Amino acid sequence: MLSDIHSPQDIKNLTDKQVQALLPEIREAIIDAVAHCGGHLASNLGTVELTVALHRVFDTPKDKIVFDVGHQCYTHKILTGRYGRMHTLRQFGGLSGFPRITESEHDAYGTGHASTAISAALGLARARDLQGGEEHVVAVVGDGALTGGMCYEALNDAGSRKTRLIVILNDNQMSIAPNVGALSNYLTYMRTSRGWIHAKRAVERVLKRLPLVGKPLHHMVQGFKNHLRNVFVHDKFFDALGFRYLGPVDGQDEKALEIFLRRARMLEEPVLLHIVTTKGQGYTPAESEPARMHGVQPFDRHSGSPATSSAGRSFGKAAGKWLLERARTDQRIVAVAAAMVDSTGLGAFREEHPARLFDVGIAEEHAVTLAAGMARGGLRPFVAIYDTFLQRGFDQLIADVAVQNLPVVFLMDRAGLGGEDGPTHHGVFGLSYLRMIPGMTVLAPRCVEELQGMLAWALAHSGPVAIRYPRAEAPEQPPYSGKPFVPGQWEVLAEGKDVALLASGSMVAEALSAARLLADEGIQAAVISAGSVKPLDEALLRRLAKEHIPFVTLEEHVLIGGFGSAVAECCTAHGLTGPRAMLGLPDAFVTHGARDKLLHQQGLDAASIAGRVQQAVRKTP
Repeated sequence: MLSDIHSPQDIKNLTDKQVQALLPEIREAIIDAVAHCGGHLASNLGTVELTVALHRVFDTPKDKIVFDVGHQCYTHKILTGRYGRMHTLRQFGGLSGFPRITESEHDAYGTGHASTAISAALGLARARDLQGGEEHVVAVVGDGALTGGMCYEALNDAGSRKTRLIVILNDNQMSIAPNVGALSNYLTYMRTSRGWIHAKRAVERVLKRLPLVGKPLHHMVQGFKNHLRNVFVHDKFFDALGFRYLGPVDGQDEKALEIFLRRARMLEEPVLLHIVTTKGQGYTPAESEPARMHGVQPFDRHSGSPATSSAGRSFGKAAGKWLLERARTDQRIVAVAAAMVDSTGLGAFREEHPARLFDVGIAEEHAVTLAAGMARGGLRPFVAIYDTFLQRGFDQLIADVAVQNLPVVFLMDRAGLGGEDGPTHHGVFGLSYLRMIPGMTVLAPRCVEELQGMLAWALAHSGPVAIRYPRAEAPEQPPYSGKPFVPGQWEVLAEGKDVALLASGSMVAEALSAARLLADEGIQAAVISAGSVKPLDEALLRRLAKEHIPFVTLEEHVLIGGFGSAVAECCTAHGLTGPRAMLGLPDAFVTHGARDKLLHQQGLDAASIAGRVQQAVRKTP
């Protein structure tokens, strides 16, 4: 049926039987696409019925649907004319893995980070009201997003002004890993451990089988449904925020979802529809391991196993292992995560030291200030967080950590280009906003051994430290010197008299490859690993100036305010000759795609670097 669906209008007149036939076909399309391209699997499989019901009840693009995070939007893409391009999902030049307003008129709002949808939807609703519109605005929010404070700010605002808005709470007891916190416990209580939904299903099956009286009895039970629900489910929480609460509703019952969505559409007030879904619904590997099958690389669809295995070393896992081992003898060490325990390498730490691992949910601002408080109390907190997610805690970095010069260490995973996840996940702004903060030490390891040296130094340091490293496998060559790490001292990996390549973190590997290519062209290039971005190695910069060796800076980061900018500022301040060229990312958002293709597109792969360096050194100083 999918080949005949080119817009949401094509599913509005389907019979119930046709809709039920369409649902497994959509699931198969999603599984095929993600098995081939990688992407978010479990979250999308759990929301197939919901998305179909949304598009049968509402009329996009006039009506607006905002998906929180957006990692459950694949069915939406399929139903809005993009089915034929699903094989390009997350590929360079193909479909984004998230909603993008430049990709389709049906994508009402671009997302990628959690807990934003209610605020954005409320903004769309307010714009509608001020301009005399009548369209409906719907925010689809996972229960994991409700661990983030923005949701409550938006709910409070919407409820206090009684803005007409529909919020769908997709309750699957998961965000990526199982949810934590009081709100998660409250939702568990509200849904009555799914017993309400299972009981309702059983009653409906029995009644519908009864001859003659079955259907009338079923309608009568439907009429008493809300009263029966309130015997088991206490729903005053959202009522207190000013929302009309509906639910809980079986999120895998497409017909029931349509009924409740039509009811919500008729109400002239804020409405919260609470649905209960199963993450990974319809695909056994994803149902049994929803956390592992949340975001996946290409896999074998029959077994669910990855298509390729990696024996490489991960910076995140190496950091987690170091913390685990050191925590055995240092009771001050604690770890903080924001709903990404396993993804940041802290899974083993949680198993061995559960009382010292604090997963705060999707609440990055809280994570930073919590760590500040623990540091002030005499502990040594390590906050493991994605580079892009720490952006949310910028105010807390300054006001709570840096102003008080507290010893909090930030382990910033996914620094650099985020590959197929695209612009919301490219960790390319961290250096710019971190190095401006007084007292902040900013580091970028080139290998696991250097990371370990940085961790040991940071544990003994009396102020804040940020260590940024990529998701990419950690290289093993050339071997690390083994000397104790000292901030402000760079490592010379190769000597050369014609030009020096000053590379930060992930760019060291590309610099080494570029140096070999330059050698083939008769250019002897030194390669210097600048693992310390703040402070810089001023002594080495002075040496290059004294020996009249031109140099080029390399970084997988925006040039504005980045590593090259820091070096240029230092040279200007000390009257030294600055970089002959600064290679990095432009003042633009980089698209999604495999990291190697993005590096080539941005001129940061080894061949491109070699060519750009040749041009730079041949220019007259």
